[in-house]
Amino acid sequence: MHLWLEQALKWLIAVGPKVVVTVILTLIALRASRSLSDRFLSAFKKAKPEMEMQKRADTLSSLMRYVATVIIIVVSSIMILDEFGIDIGPILAAAGIVGLAVGFGAQHLVQDVISGFFILIEDQIRVGDIVQIAGKSGLVERVNLRMTTLRDLSGNVHFVRNGQIDVVTNMTKEYSYYVFDISISYREDIEEVTAIIKEIDEQMRNDPQFKDFILEPIDVLGLDKFADSAIIIRARVKTKPIRQWKVAREFNRRLKKEFDERKIEMPYPHLMLYMGQDKKGDSAPLNVSLTGKSEHLSE
Repeated sequence: MHLWLEQALKWLIAVGPKVVVTVILTLIALRASRSLSDRFLSAFKKAKPEMEMQKRADTLSSLMRYVATVIIIVVSSIMILDEFGIDIGPILAAAGIVGLAVGFGAQHLVQDVISGFFILIEDQIRVGDIVQIAGKSGLVERVNLRMTTLRDLSGNVHFVRNGQIDVVTNMTKEYSYYVFDISISYREDIEEVTAIIKEIDEQMRNDPQFKDFILEPIDVLGLDKFADSAIIIRARVKTKPIRQWKVAREFNRRLKKEFDERKIEMPYPHLMLYMGQDKKGDSAPLNVSLTGKSEHLSE
């Protein structure tokens, strides 16, 4: 017993400091990797102040931290096992066999990781984008190899596995459009309404609060549809990413105010009764019967 304790003490004196130093170096390396990642990200944002490049940097920074953490932990674990005199060759071989078995049993996980890899490499989704994926839409809060996290307008958080993403609809990449479908009465002058739309667009492009958001003058596509109660004029405006809704709300507010001042009708659904005509051009009489109003009418 005394001999065993003496050997254990010798081993601890010989190996213990190396293990402690390895653990300390591992912690330092983890902190240094995070610090270097943050500095690189900050320098990249200063060199590329464009919003699109900053989104790209934010997205890749989390992936860089994750990969660096995994590498540092794996390397330090191998070094510690080596200090304990454990041959890592058989362990690596066994890990390969176990990994193969787990791969067959965790096909969804493998699919998620592979899909996430291509999503990040191809720059399909970035942190800060507004996207629609797997039937859910919202602001991208986080993207990693396995999962994409969205938060919708109501504050609900959606966790979407990357393997479930077949089609990505990115509404805020490089630039955005907002399409207006403006309803006016059949009696209104289309040219007058088109002129008002362009006037409001020019006002907003000269407004300090909105001029930096609008990239091009509004494109009035013209009369798009004859609806039941109105004619539809379609137009669209090109804006910076994510700014299309802010611009559209202000445009709609100003348009409604201008229409009210100029007595231009934005009709609600209504029904016109047509009794038909005979061959002579005479219309049949329309008989109207009021019920429950006899006393009032007699007065």
